[in-house]
Amino acid sequence: MKNAKQGCDCSTSPCAACEREKNEFEKYISKPDADKIAFIAGALLFVIGILFPLPKAGKFLIFLSSYILIGGKIIVRAVQHIAKGQVFDENFLMGVATIGAFCIGEFAEGVAVMLFYRIGEFLEGKAVDHSRKSISTLMDIRPDYANLKTGDEVCKVSPADVNVGDFIIIRPGEKIPLDGTVTDGSSFLDTSALTGEPVPRRVERGSEILSGSVNQNGLLTVKVSKKFGESTVTKILDLVQNAASHKAPTENFITKFAKIYTPAVVFAAVALALIPPLAVPEAHFSDWINRALTFLVVSCPCALVISIPLSFFGGIGGASKKGILIKGSNYLEALNNVDTVVFDKTGTLTKGTFKVTKVQPSSGLSDEQLIYLAAYAELYSNHPIAASIREAYGEKTDSNRVSDYNEISGEGVSVKVDGHEVLAGNRKLMSHFNVPLPDISENGTVVFVAADKAFVGFIIIADEIKGDSKTAISRLKKYGIQTVMLTGDNKLSAEHTAGQLGIDRVCADLLPQQKVEEMEKLESGLSSGKKLVFVGDGINDAPVLARADIGIAMGSAGSDAAIEAADIALMTDEPSKIITAITISKKTHFIVWQNIIFALAVKTTILVLAAFGLATMWEAVFGDVGVTIIAVLNSIRASHIKKE
Repeated sequence: MKNAKQGCDCSTSPCAACEREKNEFEKYISKPDADKIAFIAGALLFVIGILFPLPKAGKFLIFLSSYILIGGKIIVRAVQHIAKGQVFDENFLMGVATIGAFCIGEFAEGVAVMLFYRIGEFLEGKAVDHSRKSISTLMDIRPDYANLKTGDEVCKVSPADVNVGDFIIIRPGEKIPLDGTVTDGSSFLDTSALTGEPVPRRVERGSEILSGSVNQNGLLTVKVSKKFGESTVTKILDLVQNAASHKAPTENFITKFAKIYTPAVVFAAVALALIPPLAVPEAHFSDWINRALTFLVVSCPCALVISIPLSFFGGIGGASKKGILIKGSNYLEALNNVDTVVFDKTGTLTKGTFKVTKVQPSSGLSDEQLIYLAAYAELYSNHPIAASIREAYGEKTDSNRVSDYNEISGEGVSVKVDGHEVLAGNRKLMSHFNVPLPDISENGTVVFVAADKAFVGFIIIADEIKGDSKTAISRLKKYGIQTVMLTGDNKLSAEHTAGQLGIDRVCADLLPQQKVEEMEKLESGLSSGKKLVFVGDGINDAPVLARADIGIAMGSAGSDAAIEAADIALMTDEPSKIITAITISKKTHFIVWQNIIFALAVKTTILVLAAFGLATMWEAVFGDVGVTIIAVLNSIRASHIKKE
């Protein structure tokens, strides 16, 4: 955007003139607007009408003026909604009740309903703003610009204009605008906005970095690996901003309940105003109309309609502070009913940082020859096991020696190395190509190697269990939740890991489609209303994540496909965060039902009292506005998550 006066370009960094204009604009919008002035004037007139003795005509004019200034906005809103076919809402109820109060001479009560309703709206707005802070702070991670390096020049551009393969410069104190790999420099990154963890992370040449982090001290040159629309920061913001579009069953119930409940109480109020005076000889219309109007005010379902979504919104916001991104309140509520948690092994319960622990050649090959064949066979694979074999080989590879590369999902690779057909993978791959294998009983992942259909040896690769995996499993058991491991790893290695962690059941040597089949078997055995969770990180986990009631992906190290398919992403890659998410869900669920029971109990009591003429308009105001404020303030507790 060009500033006409200064001729500056503000698309990347605001100039001094624009900053001054911005400050002036903020000062302007912070001034009391017409609505605020009208409300204050109306409130003052209300106080005058209450405190000073005035003739009836004078009181009527004072209170009518006060009513128009305070409640005019609500009446206009009610008329607009009626024009759109939305008749039975809180604005309609307030309008009918207060106009009716004026008709029977209860001027002060009519204004009081509008006054306290407006105060309630204001306090509700403040409460919502408070709840939003836990999520809106995420907006601070959105990068404003990227320092694009072109030759020897560096210029500020929009992150959306940077392409994959471009180089960007990140100075100390700047946000990381795009995902990429550090090609020069070292620094510490503040990743708290992504992970919820305060400890800075050290990065250096070769380190993968995620957008949304903040560079703390060093100068970094980064090669961009993803476009802005596919970057971590964009995905996180989309997840959070769209979370409200997935309503929880309780929210849907309350919305449907309000649509039936509101017209029902309106007709009940009409019946209360007309039937007793017509049926009972000594009953007076004025008395029963007053009761009906009180009945209308207290019946407004605002407390439920506002506080229930706010509770879920607060829970999602509180989870985001802990590095847990939940895509919708329906998934947050579903966590309250978890029966079984199914884990992938590699990269989920283990670190996924494999190391070659044993090289066992046969057929007269040396260790070096076997690792050479395996490294070239795995040359193009991005699997962590393949990377560990290449790392163990340790020498520069020549891609010209490799041809006819074919990766077989869940089995391994088939490739030609120096003209010889080489196979590297699990038992299924060898069986697929009819290669006989000896009986091997080793702890770890076994990679079998064959050359020209003849077995030439095997390599053992071990993976380290994550520090908090055992804690996660033990705490799940305290909740009475069953744990299962589904993995493509061999049975011996899987059972060894499961035994160390205390996992209840293990299924090993599974292909991606077999994981889905096992998931369906587990799901069919669940009790009604119970939920099944799958936790994974790899691209091969995407089908299972999508199939589960709740899919949880490891958001930092996990593949894009896994995160896209999942319903929840753990930005710290810690399995123990599952417990945190379940705890937040249970707390949110408890608060929601607290609000429902409290609101309905108070309203029902006052409705009954109003029907018998024992409740005035003042009790009705508390039954509506007071209950709503208390419920909303209670909802805010969902966003406050205790430190673990």
